[in-house]
Amino acid sequence: MSKHHVAGLTGSITALATPFKNGRVDDTALGFLVERQIARGTSALVVCGTTGEAPTLDHPEQAVVIRSAVTAAAGRVPVIAGVGSNCTGSAIDQVYQAEWLGADGVLCVVPYYNKPTQEGLYQHFLAVQSKTSLPVLLYDVPSRTGVGLAPETVRRLADLPNVVGMKDASGDLTRMGRLRRSLPADFLLLSGDDATAPAALELGAQGCISVSSNVAPALCAALHRAWVARNHPRFRHLTELLMPLAAAMSVESNPIPVKWALARLGLMEDELRLPMTPLAETNEAPLRRALDAIVSHESEEASRIPYPPACFVTAAATAA
Repeated sequence: MSKHHVAGLTGSITALATPFKNGRVDDTALGFLVERQIARGTSALVVCGTTGEAPTLDHPEQAVVIRSAVTAAAGRVPVIAGVGSNCTGSAIDQVYQAEWLGADGVLCVVPYYNKPTQEGLYQHFLAVQSKTSLPVLLYDVPSRTGVGLAPETVRRLADLPNVVGMKDASGDLTRMGRLRRSLPADFLLLSGDDATAPAALELGAQGCISVSSNVAPALCAALHRAWVARNHPRFRHLTELLMPLAAAMSVESNPIPVKWALARLGLMEDELRLPMTPLAETNEAPLRRALDAIVSHESEEASRIPYPPACFVTAAATAA
């Protein structure tokens, strides 16, 4: 996939959860998740990210996830591999692996824990992007990494040949508008937060790397299509419809709630890796209410899509 194609990517991009079964990556369930996402209009898939429990995957398991997603997607949508480390050399090794396995791009997280300076962050991403022909998306999530990218650093990085965009999970909506005005028009700005994604679109974001779209991919894709079509009544309706789900996805640390929801929909086992633990019983009620409120709408929206893959059709009875 070329830099041009990734730079033009828009819409609902799913941060795919990694299914486990008996302690191992469940590549069969993963393949079905990919089919379901494509059938319901998702623009691209991100694997081995925060939602995919990347910190608990070893390198062979990351390879299984990337290879399985690339094989299942079969070129129909881009597969973007989450990579990154607080060691620049290790991050580069992960990029090599993603490229060899056929990923279409990489989402590279800001180095965590060691809190580099802005110059250190620039030099880190400069080194990573110089070692690959893949398009690189920056992933700025200071609540998890302890340090974030300053707008001036983002602007410097945007000039590098393989840096094509950024997932902004800073929680600072005002920054989205400032960045959009100061960055090249073809630099891809993506929201990293479902709850504020509609507002981010109004401020210049081109899409969202979404957790909620694991559960309601058809509705999330429809939201972005409504925005592009300037169908404001439908956009507002879908925003209001999806807000309770977005709120429910944050009752505990990601991906605990989304994996609980996917298990209740029959799409995977409710299995996590320590230090992630199962959803507390006290938090089940808001998630259950959100699922009850969204499932029929998701099914109705999905029924309007005329081209579900055969694999999706045969397993549709188990999905929302």
